[in-house]
Amino acid sequence: MPRLLRHIIARMRPRRSRRWIWLVAVPLLLGLYFVPPVHDRLKWRVEDLRTRLFYILNPPEAALFVPGRPVDVTAIYGTTRAQYMQTLTPAVSNTPRPGPTGRPTSTSTPPPPAVTLPGVIYVDQHERWNYCGPANLAMALNFWGWEGDRDDIAEVVKPGSNDARDDFIQRGFADKNVMPYELVDFVNEQTELRAILRYGGDERLLKGLIAAGFPVVAEKGYYERDYTGKVDWLGHYLFTTGYDDSRGGFIVQDAWLQPGKNLLSDYEIYLEGWRSFDYLFFVVYPPAREAELLALLGPWADQEWAKQHALEVAEAETNSLTEIDLFFAWFNKGTSHVSLLQYHDAAAAYDQAFTLYAGLGDEERRPPYRIMWYQTGPYFAYYYAGRYQDVINLANTTLNETISEPTLEESLLWRGRAYAALGNTQAAIADYRAALAIHVNWPPAEQGLVDLGVQP
Repeated sequence: MPRLLRHIIARMRPRRSRRWIWLVAVPLLLGLYFVPPVHDRLKWRVEDLRTRLFYILNPPEAALFVPGRPVDVTAIYGTTRAQYMQTLTPAVSNTPRPGPTGRPTSTSTPPPPAVTLPGVIYVDQHERWNYCGPANLAMALNFWGWEGDRDDIAEVVKPGSNDARDDFIQRGFADKNVMPYELVDFVNEQTELRAILRYGGDERLLKGLIAAGFPVVAEKGYYERDYTGKVDWLGHYLFTTGYDDSRGGFIVQDAWLQPGKNLLSDYEIYLEGWRSFDYLFFVVYPPAREAELLALLGPWADQEWAKQHALEVAEAETNSLTEIDLFFAWFNKGTSHVSLLQYHDAAAAYDQAFTLYAGLGDEERRPPYRIMWYQTGPYFAYYYAGRYQDVINLANTTLNETISEPTLEESLLWRGRAYAALGNTQAAIADYRAALAIHVNWPPAEQGLVDLGVQP
């Protein structure tokens, strides 16, 4: 063997002294990493690196859920569909409810051409994990004089884990999203203000509310560069505090962008993003102004009317849109059916949406692989339609292929429920406990354990 080659090999072999250095250094570094001040500073960098590597090796946009065949209820249960549906909880209805026949208007007179509400206190979501919900709700509450802040909200709606090694901010790292109902519940249960949530909103309705002094929080999707550096579809709350017809857009407070105060969001872009959440919005208001707000809402004051209206909008859009917008239209149709407790119809609509999803691939508008991070309608639909394996398969795709760690408590909860329905008690218990590790003291997961005779 040439002398140079032997020298190189010898240099590559770890010397005894180097082994001792590594044996001492590695445990020391690991121990240092978990010292709370060091851990708090470095955790996000480690997680960011691991997430980037995961997405490189496992492109999340390639994840596909393929719905199974609808359940033949008669063959499985020996009963009619109607009889089977009566055994489900909550009660299911597939009979269309009376609803709108035309495009409604919330006010008798057109709103003024431009309104900018004063007194808005801007709150960002930075230096926190997944704080879009708490930041936007803080702005909505502060507008009406509430004196709390985003952390006061997060302590209730996203308390995170109970890991004593982490501070409050780090404990909430794994909880990726706060659902709209959680924000509305916070207002109604934790403050002296009130909040109302509706589906199927439109541009005119928002303008009428804002013109009367009621800012609106809308949930919408948009394409933005995320923390991994890719431009992808993300879900986002947007506190909407004005509009200007001459400039063609809503005035919004964006908690993510820098700067994010008093931005103009083009009407077309705003509505396009709003579509991906079934035109959902909520309004925070003082109880003394409830009658005024209900009058401004017009037919939307009736929650059942609003659900039926959202369904009709979605049905119309399934006949007029294409590509990714068509996917969102079918998804919205499923969501509207779920809100009306029409689970079999909802499952059929979601089947169509997921079939369309498999054909999406435009690099400029990449498939919205995060959609199940923010919306859980398909779980409701498949579960209450008796399609438990579809619940499990969808949760597996979401937890294992669209996110670097399986830390979505809603997906874990529904997979646990499906496992329980199929008799796999141990798997159900494991999922409920995993959900509680992300969202401590979360009532739905605790109830799941109680139903199985297990102490939370």
